[in-house]
Amino acid sequence: MTEYIGFWMFPVLLIFLLGGFPIALSMICTAFIFGVIQFGDAASFQLISQIDSVAGNSVLAAVPLFVFMGAFLEKSGIASKLLEAIHIWTWRLPGGMALSTIIMGAIFAAISGVVGATEAVIGLLTVPVMLKHAYDKRLISGTVCASGSLGTVIPPSITVIVLGPVANVSVGELFAGLLLPGLIMAVLFGLYVVGVAVAKPAMAPRTMEGGPKYSLGQKLRITAVALIPPSILIFAVLGSILMGVATPTEAAAWGALGAVGLSAIYRTFTWSLFGNALMKTLLITTMILLIVLGGSMFAGVFFASGGMLAIQTLLNDLGIPAWGVIALILLLTFVAGFVLDLISVVLIVIPIAMPLVLNLGFDPIWFCIAFLVVLQTSYLTPPMAPSIFYLRAVAPPEITLRHMYSGVIPFIVLQIITLVVVLVFPELATWLPDVLLG
Repeated sequence: MTEYIGFWMFPVLLIFLLGGFPIALSMICTAFIFGVIQFGDAASFQLISQIDSVAGNSVLAAVPLFVFMGAFLEKSGIASKLLEAIHIWTWRLPGGMALSTIIMGAIFAAISGVVGATEAVIGLLTVPVMLKHAYDKRLISGTVCASGSLGTVIPPSITVIVLGPVANVSVGELFAGLLLPGLIMAVLFGLYVVGVAVAKPAMAPRTMEGGPKYSLGQKLRITAVALIPPSILIFAVLGSILMGVATPTEAAAWGALGAVGLSAIYRTFTWSLFGNALMKTLLITTMILLIVLGGSMFAGVFFASGGMLAIQTLLNDLGIPAWGVIALILLLTFVAGFVLDLISVVLIVIPIAMPLVLNLGFDPIWFCIAFLVVLQTSYLTPPMAPSIFYLRAVAPPEITLRHMYSGVIPFIVLQIITLVVVLVFPELATWLPDVLLG
């Protein structure tokens, strides 16, 4: 049974995690232990080769640049201007403030790429306003958590930057494939909020008085000032990747420079802000790349010990059909998302899943998009939902965990609907990459 020894890496990893070890060190220690058991002294060469592989991956150079862009935008006041511009158009609509929150989440996700930063900014800006207008606390919680989670499925996303090299697919194709599913999910969120406001007005009181009073010309001017510069930044980052004129790293460099430029345009730039953004970038990037290194070591030892062949043999012996294998992978992804951060799930699941997906003849871009939708759903699902803990950090005490847990359930259902649509209609994930990138 030596061919199944790699399977024991997963319970050992779980023991490390339950013991309170950081995920990166847990994966590195597990890889080292099983590498020595399987290969003796030769394991050191295998692990060092993984370090060299990660260090030489040019796509990962985009990570600190995207993190800096998100960190700088988080503190620069750009988000508050965006929210004001959106709110002057939506405040008379049913559930207008919650609808503004969702639109804000989609736009800020497209210019940030850092999920936690998106939710923290949205929560700080919108929760006090919705509480002031007597919105239901469950609706507030669900709306903010769901809006913040859009950063996973609306590019540019740090998770996608890591996923591309691990899955051996183009980051640009993943960005293009995510656009339609991400927009579908955001539209479903918006329709739900408006539907709740119409069906149960007490949950989202419609304020016809006391809103911002502007003429049409003033509205257009405020909207242009708030939206045009970020739109240029979005086009510079995403457009250059999708049109094939820049690599993700080059586009991320433009995004980082553009974030500094936006703060200068809005006159919010300070050297203190710049220093804080650099320090936050250093901390987050170090954490991400150490996790990437740990995942690479873990996957390398698992493959070298014959774990992939053992999985394929086991699935053949059990006679699980192709769609059953896909369903099993997505279910394991959903469960793993309860206890691990998004990038750790990518690094543990994807190296094992992609050979199976390719052998079964499925499109790798389609599978990666479905994988990301499932990952976002687990990010939102109690009891271990990271999105809820981000909201807990910025929400006032009157919004309790019970409000948050019940508030996210309708949005989880909408995410599952999006997943089903992507699974049934693969063209939603593959059409745009084919059109834009061939």
